[in-house]
Amino acid sequence: MIFTRTPVAGVVLIQAEPASDERGSFTRIYCEQEFAAAGLETRFPQRGLSSNTKQGTLRGMHYSVAPETKLVTVMHGAIFDVVLDLRAGSATYLQWFGVELAEGDGQSLYVPAGVAHGFQTLRDATQVHYALSEFHDPAAARGARWDDPAFAIAWPQTEQRILSARDATYPDFRADE
Repeated sequence: MIFTRTPVAGVVLIQAEPASDERGSFTRIYCEQEFAAAGLETRFPQRGLSSNTKQGTLRGMHYSVAPETKLVTVMHGAIFDVVLDLRAGSATYLQWFGVELAEGDGQSLYVPAGVAHGFQTLRDATQVHYALSEFHDPAAARGARWDDPAFAIAWPQTEQRILSARDATYPDFRADE
């Protein structure tokens, strides 16, 4: 695996290295030893799958007040994946980074605790796999508005955007909260 640091502190783009032959390929997308050697979280006791029917579905920006690291991989389809640093003491506080992840590209995005995460689907029938370092606690779940001018995230243009009522109505961000 190739671990590439992104412009947001602690966020890592992970490129798998498939082994191929006449049968197809085998790709290791997680290895505890390699993650530990790269200084990343190695414990992921909970997994989830986000199924998204339509292109233009936007989920986010979500984070947890409890420490929760995520490992995000697209299983089918494609997304524009975004992270937003909400850690007040971070050198990259309030900075965002976006990357396209697609099925078969061998990429995963490592999202450390305190960094908000969201994505917009680029294809119909997109499935996104999450590995979580902690068991999800709904009481600790928080969000920031995807289009908040404080962040100026440059989302891809789309004919339609499908959001949940919750994601569409988060209040404007205030740094003192």
